[in-house]
Amino acid sequence: MTETTLTPSRVWKQMTLDERHRVARAFWGDTEAAADQAQAAVLIAQQKKFRAKTVINLDLDRKARHLASMLTLPDAVVARALVVYHLAEQRAMMGAFLDALGIAHEEGLIQEDGVAPDPAKLDPAVTAISGQCPVADVRLYLMTLLSQDPETWGGLRAIVEGLRAAAVAPSAPWRASPELAGTGGERRREG
Repeated sequence: MTETTLTPSRVWKQMTLDERHRVARAFWGDTEAAADQAQAAVLIAQQKKFRAKTVINLDLDRKARHLASMLTLPDAVVARALVVYHLAEQRAMMGAFLDALGIAHEEGLIQEDGVAPDPAKLDPAVTAISGQCPVADVRLYLMTLLSQDPETWGGLRAIVEGLRAAAVAPSAPWRASPELAGTGGERRREG
């Protein structure tokens, strides 16, 4: 079976409507995303048969609803929206994850270029933040990391799949499999 690369647009398609709406609200609320917002406005205008100027003049919630309803968006727009969302709404989770990995950061932003996580710390770090944050939020963050830099964060691939299963059947906690703990490998359901 061929492995499919996780791109930002594929992450967008896997997100729920509520997740896309939260990300879209953060995106439209970012004052530094004007170029990406203009591109998104054109895409919405084309789909909804509006003028781009009309879209730009809509209130934040209406723009967010329109963007969230679109399943196909360019990678650049989705990548920007995901980063803006996590910086605006998920800094505590980002910081806790990087702390658990032992990676220096400032409010969830990695301070140095070329920093790679220790694969042995991935599972324990995910387990730590999964105990503090909703599994869906953790999964979205990890998918964002994986889609933005698959070479650095490739060890998260199996963990993301385990979290997908946790989101489907969230009744039991998720922990690293004892035989794979610290390897960044598969996860198992306990209970």
